[in-house]
Amino acid sequence: MQPLNAAYSWRGDAGVPEFDDAGSLTVMDATCGLCARGATWIARNDRAGAFRIIPVQSPLGAGLLRHFGMDPDDPLSWLYLEDGLGYSSLDATVRVGCRLGGRWRVLEALRVIPKPLRDAAYALVARNRYKIMGRADLCAMPDPDVQRRLLR
Repeated sequence: MQPLNAAYSWRGDAGVPEFDDAGSLTVMDATCGLCARGATWIARNDRAGAFRIIPVQSPLGAGLLRHFGMDPDDPLSWLYLEDGLGYSSLDATVRVGCRLGGRWRVLEALRVIPKPLRDAAYALVARNRYKIMGRADLCAMPDPDVQRRLLR
């Protein structure tokens, strides 16, 4: 699993607003039901409180995605930043599981699947996420653990 960039490469990008980039950061669609469930899953399992969530629809989220060559309007665009490095697709999900630790390290098993197949499976779910899980408003979720983690 290769990162998408050199560490903290966005710091010199005028298209990315300045922000506190310490810790683990996820950039996800704030209108996606699957993403909202993912944010809740992270909030419930991140005992250290290290994860923060950035909506794709925010200037920061859109700027980070563009920095990594992703389209904020493309359903395949989700990004995980860890130690200044960016990961996407199922690679990002595996990294999140590893960072959460415990039973979630089982997600590492996905690494045995060849990358083209992992990416194809991710793309299939991502393109159909609204059909599968519906829509949600991540930024309006009443869960205080999710709200505390949001960077807008």
